Amino acid sequence: MKTDVIVIGAGAAGLFCAAQAGFRGRNVVVLDHAKRLGGKILMSGGGRCNFTNMYASPENFLSNNPHFCKSALSRYTQWDFIALVNQYDIAHHEKTLGQLFCDDSAKQIVDMLLSECQKANVRVVNRCPVEGIEKTANDFVVNTGNGQYQCESLVVATGGLSMPKLGATPFGYKIAEQFGIPVTPVRAALVPFTLHDEDKEVLSELSGVSIDAAASCNNTQFNESMLFTHRGLSGPAVLQISSFWEPGDTVSFDITPAADFTEKLLALRNSNTNSLLSNVLNEWFPKRFVQTILAVFGIDNKPLKQYNEKQLIAICNRFNDWQVKPNGTEGYRTAEVTLGGVDTDYLSSKTMEAKQVPGLYFIGEVVDVTGWLGGYNFQWAWSSGWVAGQYV
Repeated sequence: MKTDVIVIGAGAAGLFCAAQAGFRGRNVVVLDHAKRLGGKILMSGGGRCNFTNMYASPENFLSNNPHFCKSALSRYTQWDFIALVNQYDIAHHEKTLGQLFCDDSAKQIVDMLLSECQKANVRVVNRCPVEGIEKTANDFVVNTGNGQYQCESLVVATGGLSMPKLGATPFGYKIAEQFGIPVTPVRAALVPFTLHDEDKEVLSELSGVSIDAAASCNNTQFNESMLFTHRGLSGPAVLQISSFWEPGDTVSFDITPAADFTEKLLALRNSNTNSLLSNVLNEWFPKRFVQTILAVFGIDNKPLKQYNEKQLIAICNRFNDWQVKPNGTEGYRTAEVTLGGVDTDYLSSKTMEAKQVPGLYFIGEVVDVTGWLGGYNFQWAWSSGWVAGQYV
């Protein structure tokens, strides 16, 4: 079958790109090996899809070339995508920090993308594993389990390695390498930490407990919540900082519940209170957390008045700078995205086309552009997909 454009991957970036190209009058076919289209969209945001962020900007993305994403993000913005969502009457709300979610279901976003493809006369073929790609003088030949396809422009939108249960594979990286395009080192990002056995033994008792925290590592900090799990640490603050953490690094958590935490404790002590330290801390933290953290910090639980000023300041400093050395991460199994990918030095930021392979494009998560938690990675899918859709 001969066509103008083939998009490999029917995820967020692939479907959006296909529709844009179709609206330009291009004959487009989308190929995907999965049974269900848009699997990662459907499960994202707890099934409600955090489809963009109102504050999305280049500063919210990691890449070996931090300037690469600027062109696409400026030409197709979060407001452009929000306008499309509104056009389809998809009710949505801001949860926190500019994160926009569907009121109802993530399926509305998938249905919208498929509707756009239908309007643009795009053919979407699922259960169609791609087995190999060849380059002829003017075309690409795509061999699949459903036969052979031929196209002028080939778009790789196969995603990264995160969440293999949803069908993630390294296929996009293999295509890049086949055509001599380097792939920067990849690893799981936006992913929970695992702990060393001695820490896990103590902290696993807190499984299900969530507290506010500022997580810091490698000169980067995120102020959100952290969640204790049976295996380690999770929650927004942990997922965010995991993208900046390297194996062997220590992460600092500021878990002080208020800016004037030290002053308040000293004031209570000076009032000659008989309250135990744990009872005072229970006013700010879950009770289960207080008992455990005092044991972790090696702090005796005494009446507040029995601590001198220096001791109380030292206790507050422990809460202000709790040093945790993760054993590792949970890996791609639970990672929301893959850090690294197709080297942006070999792609055009204007078109997403490979500089040395005319007609070959890479978009979405397969590229070395990784967003923060909070709808940023979907915005990169829309922006990079839209850009490529104007040129394929």
